[in-house]
Amino acid sequence: MSKKLHKTNAMRELDTLSIPYKTAQYAVDPDHPTGFNVAEELGESPDQIFKTLVLHGERKGYLVCCLPSDFELDLKKVARVAGDKKVELIPVKKLFPTTGYIRGGCSPLGMKKKFPTFIDETAQLFDEIAVSAGERGEQIIVNPFDLQKATDATFADLTT
Repeated sequence: MSKKLHKTNAMRELDTLSIPYKTAQYAVDPDHPTGFNVAEELGESPDQIFKTLVLHGERKGYLVCCLPSDFELDLKKVARVAGDKKVELIPVKKLFPTTGYIRGGCSPLGMKKKFPTFIDETAQLFDEIAVSAGERGEQIIVNPFDLQKATDATFADLTT
């Protein structure tokens, strides 16, 4: 593990809400920026390392989904739970202007604006899950119900 990074917006948000969390660091591999690699380095199951994806619905606008790193998002399921007809991932070039985060360092916490958030229902199976702390190489480990509270999220079936 590398030395602890400075506090990120995601960490500050959890601190403000008095939600306990831990952090974990990993070496960033630009050639393999997958949750599986993060899980392997942290010695965790890929099922507990959640990636954060930002989407745009044709009626409802932006939304955020958190799902296990080894699963694929089902856009039809997401549209249904979001109450939209169709949703799609936003282009990478829109990620930073929309959220304040870059690819590989997008956290569901501490975005520029709060968007409707959905967490895959499998998160409820674990005492802790990991999400990006808002910077590549840094994860926040948190209780999924605390993450739900902090993001006003809905648990739902989001994957194929």
